[in-house]
Amino acid sequence: MSGAPRYDLPEPDAFTRTYWEAAAQGRLLIRRCGACARAHHYPREFCPHCWSDDVTWQEASGRAMLYTWSVVHRNDLPPFRERTPYVAAVVDLAEGPRMMTEVVECGEGELRANAELEVAFREGVPVFRPRDSGSVRFEGP
Repeated sequence: MSGAPRYDLPEPDAFTRTYWEAAAQGRLLIRRCGACARAHHYPREFCPHCWSDDVTWQEASGRAMLYTWSVVHRNDLPPFRERTPYVAAVVDLAEGPRMMTEVVECGEGELRANAELEVAFREGVPVFRPRDSGSVRFEGP
C-alpha cells in the first residue's frame, strides 16, 4: 500500500523533535520538573503538576507496569488494519507517569494487570513488551 497515509507515525514539531529523535535511537525520554521534582509524560513545556516551566528531558528506564488495556479487533486506518488484533494500553512508567502505548509480543490471554513490561521501539515509536524473555509476571492476587 505504497503512498497510503500513515496514522501511526508522529509528526514532530520544534518542541517534540528531541523526544522523537531519542525514540528513533531506542531511548525513551520523559520530562522532569526542577521545581516539584515530578516526572510527566506526554512532553509539555511546563509541569502539569505545579505549572513551573523549569522542566528538562530525562531518559526513562524503559520499565513499566500494565495499568489497563483493550484488544482492538477492528481499525480501518492504515496500517492498523493489518495489525489487528492489537493491544492498546496504558502503562505506569517506573518513573511515575502514565503513558498510552501498545503492548506487543504477547497474546491477549496472557495480559494481566500489573504485568511487568519493557520499552521496545517500532519505527521510532515506543511500544511495550513483556519483560523477561516474553514471560508476563504480575503482582497481586
